[in-house]
Amino acid sequence: MNGSMRTSASGMAAQQRMIDVIANNLANVNTTAFKRSRVSFEDVLYETLEGSRIVNYQASQTVAPVQVGKGVRVGAIMRLQSQGAPENTQRPLDVAIEGEGFFQIQRPDGSTAYTRDGSFTISDQGTLTTSGGYQVLPGVTVPADASGLTISANGIVSVRTSTAVQEVEIGRIELARFLNPSGLLALGENQFAGTPASGDAILGFAQEEGFGRLGQGMLETSNVEIVQEMTDMIAAQRAYEINAKAIKAAEDMAAATHDIIR
Repeated sequence: MNGSMRTSASGMAAQQRMIDVIANNLANVNTTAFKRSRVSFEDVLYETLEGSRIVNYQASQTVAPVQVGKGVRVGAIMRLQSQGAPENTQRPLDVAIEGEGFFQIQRPDGSTAYTRDGSFTISDQGTLTTSGGYQVLPGVTVPADASGLTISANGIVSVRTSTAVQEVEIGRIELARFLNPSGLLALGENQFAGTPASGDAILGFAQEEGFGRLGQGMLETSNVEIVQEMTDMIAAQRAYEINAKAIKAAEDMAAATHDIIR
């Protein structure tokens, strides 16, 4: 009887984890370039009550073993990399990636992180940085007398200066992509780090083979679909409730057995 309680308890724990993931998706519905996560479950070890056996010796007919499952666990939490809708912000330092690719940024420890949040700003030293103050690689420095900053679809950054009649190119934004972007490690602040699961970063520029294009004055919105998340939340809640009822049924059966013995 205790086995059924433990099995149902594993189901409750798994559904609670699913609710945690859904809650995080909904909490980040307005987070720039956020990618929703999805939970995948898998069954755990089985108890074999009776092994496979031959029931017809002449035809060598074999029946399958008799097994009872022992519950469920979270197999994986996959990050879905579908494109979020572009939002027009009219801000020149906002840049969205339409297609594959990540911006590269340098963290304080010298490591490289990756993000699709293109809400950039300019530091007091004229360096192009993220809203959190991290430098955008490979590094673009805006002159003090610059005006009319332009970021083209292929990542070229140009400005007008007091000494030049036409726009002057001051740098180019380089992108990175991965064979398995779902394998990236989330660091918070809309940043990711490469892992063995994601593979090595493949560097290149926007509009080159395999990379998307840049859109100035736009930001990529979250790909969270509220209706889908609400539907998944209701399903997880119902599954949690039915597992709780299974535990209550096992408890009632144990109580009935105890009454008989007493």
